[in-house]
Amino acid sequence: MSSERSESLTARYSRLRTRRTTVILVGLTLLVFVLSAPAVLKDTYERGGIYLFSVSFFEDIPKRLTGPGRFRFILQPLTAVILGIRSGLSDARLGNPPYLYGVFFHSERRAELLRSGLETVINLLLMGILMDAVFQWIILGVSYPGAALVVGPVLIMGPYALSRALSNRVSRTRKNEKTLTSERDQVVS
Repeated sequence: MSSERSESLTARYSRLRTRRTTVILVGLTLLVFVLSAPAVLKDTYERGGIYLFSVSFFEDIPKRLTGPGRFRFILQPLTAVILGIRSGLSDARLGNPPYLYGVFFHSERRAELLRSGLETVINLLLMGILMDAVFQWIILGVSYPGAALVVGPVLIMGPYALSRALSNRVSRTRKNEKTLTSERDQVVS
């Protein structure tokens, strides 16, 4: 009984710690966005449009790839792939459909799959947005929240969704091959 209670308390503490981290990351991200608002509003007024929908956004992409924050273009997708593989293997063990297939074609499971995916990557997603905003300040001299809200999630959600779906598919295929092989061996015996 005490081991069950101990495991329950450990799981609860882990959830609380994760929530606290999420709240801190949301707070920091909002702080960066609020601090960048005056400069962005001035830039939007002078430019006559929003940075995210301008030619400057696309011209600044090479600066992001070669500037001080270029390592995040490797680290964030790699972390997302690792989390996706872990979630995909778990999906395969539970008999869930591959992630993207389930999201697009299983409307009854869509909300559950999206929620589990978001729970897995929320902190990584927030860190991606925060890092993009901070590195914009470093590289470009101003932080554009709209661009950070696009670039950060693209670096994370695409690799996560693909790796989760593919690892599920590969795991299920290997499991089916093992089952077929063992059934064939039994028939031959």
